[in-house]
Amino acid sequence: MPKTDFNDRMLSLGLARVSEAAAIASALWIGRGDEKAADQAAVNAMRDQLNKLDIKGVVVIGEGERDEAPMLFIGEEVGSGVGPDVDIALDPLEGTTLTAKDMPNALTVIAMGPRGSMLHAPDVYMEKLAIGPGYPKDIVSLDQTPGERVRLLAAAKHCTTADITVCVLDRPRHEEMIAELRKTGAAIRLITDGDVAGVIHCAEADVTGIDMYMGLGGAPEGVLAAAALKCMGGQMWGRLVFRNDDEKGRAAKAGIEDLDRIYARDDMVTADVIFAASGVTDGSILPGIKREPTHLTIETLLMRSKTGSVRRMSYRNPRS
Repeated sequence: MPKTDFNDRMLSLGLARVSEAAAIASALWIGRGDEKAADQAAVNAMRDQLNKLDIKGVVVIGEGERDEAPMLFIGEEVGSGVGPDVDIALDPLEGTTLTAKDMPNALTVIAMGPRGSMLHAPDVYMEKLAIGPGYPKDIVSLDQTPGERVRLLAAAKHCTTADITVCVLDRPRHEEMIAELRKTGAAIRLITDGDVAGVIHCAEADVTGIDMYMGLGGAPEGVLAAAALKCMGGQMWGRLVFRNDDEKGRAAKAGIEDLDRIYARDDMVTADVIFAASGVTDGSILPGIKREPTHLTIETLLMRSKTGSVRRMSYRNPRS
């Protein structure tokens, strides 16, 4: 059979439906205190919708290894089996704790690109650094100290370091970095979860007030964030961090040979992709699901890197 090209324009609305379905499914679990139930509802809905798309999809960033996740595991084939060969990176519910506790910035997130376009990141930590669009290439880097990054970005922005805001996951592992950042006078926006959203914040600094993201987070989420920045503009770098030989083995299994490599945004996502995210709880990127007696209203961000287009869509769906 002839190979079918990846038509990002035609597939983008279908991807939005996938994201929306996961958000709708998780809505019942907002504030209910059950992270696993919220996540499973999103997983079930996302998988069901993916299988309605005319694609030959493979999950490259998913819920974990085959023996760890019954659905949407890494390597799982999804779609109708008819259509283009595509890579899929997803997080059916980014912020399960945020959803369970009804805290801000829970999202459903998915990205799609041609087969072989996304880094098969193992489930390990990644040191991440991201800034928004409009700066010279490689103005900051992972080889610099946190303080140096702030000073260089402030110089490029023609402002003082006190005018820079850095987004950081609120974790004990970041205490030293936070202390160094505060010595520069920079402000710090601490987030409890959801570092895909944290990176996306950089691309809309005029809206979110966040200039830079840095810190250790999940490597799979790093690839998803890189896909978003490829659509919105901005720079990102990631370096895998291994705590033991088992994690190095995961990298080898994923085909990664250079364990010290620094991946730029376009190393993590090598071709044009489409990206969709739907708001579950209210956040600075998207409003959360609005529940009315008869309807649910879901807001979705849909983006294509090929055109740089960013759509914000509102979907009002009757409650079943």
